[in-house]
Amino acid sequence: MRYKNYVWPHNPRVYTIAFKRKIGAREVPFGQYHLQDLGPSYRIMRGEGEFVGEDAYDEFKKLATVFYDVGPGLLVHPVWQTSNAYFVELSLAQEPRPDYVKYAFTFWEEYGGHSTGTTVITGGSSTGSGGDTAQGESAQGQWYTVVRGDTLWGIAQRCGLDLTRLIALNPQIKNPNLIYAGQKVRVA
Repeated sequence: MRYKNYVWPHNPRVYTIAFKRKIGAREVPFGQYHLQDLGPSYRIMRGEGEFVGEDAYDEFKKLATVFYDVGPGLLVHPVWQTSNAYFVELSLAQEPRPDYVKYAFTFWEEYGGHSTGTTVITGGSSTGSGGDTAQGESAQGQWYTVVRGDTLWGIAQRCGLDLTRLIALNPQIKNPNLIYAGQKVRVA
């Protein structure tokens, strides 16, 4: 799991996502009422985990430093879709020891419209002779064809991009930790 520039050394042990919908209730005469759907609200993502080892408390301090970074950031979960979220809560669950820290966190997703499907970008196939080249240009940008062993982080490094920018260029990739050989990744 990753948030902004912090990458968890091990994924949190527990992770929950709560969906909220706002409903307005209006009373009408004779004890009746009317419910009005005001739409979806922010999703709340909570989790808890442990840092173990001689640098456990140092790892928690790194996470706490990210908590103090103002504004929303990209939250990448190993299974769930990537979202833009605010880091709203971080707590220790017991007295910290140098070799064991139990923690809990809460993120609120910034609402930009929830997506339940995959966005398909058309016209983004790479050009080249017989697929021998991994990179290509099209009218809609420059693309990279994933080969076995690639990661988005590695592609970003190779192309001189920030990982957050690469993920933003590729909304069709719902889980940035899972890409496949032959998949097209937009790099410009």
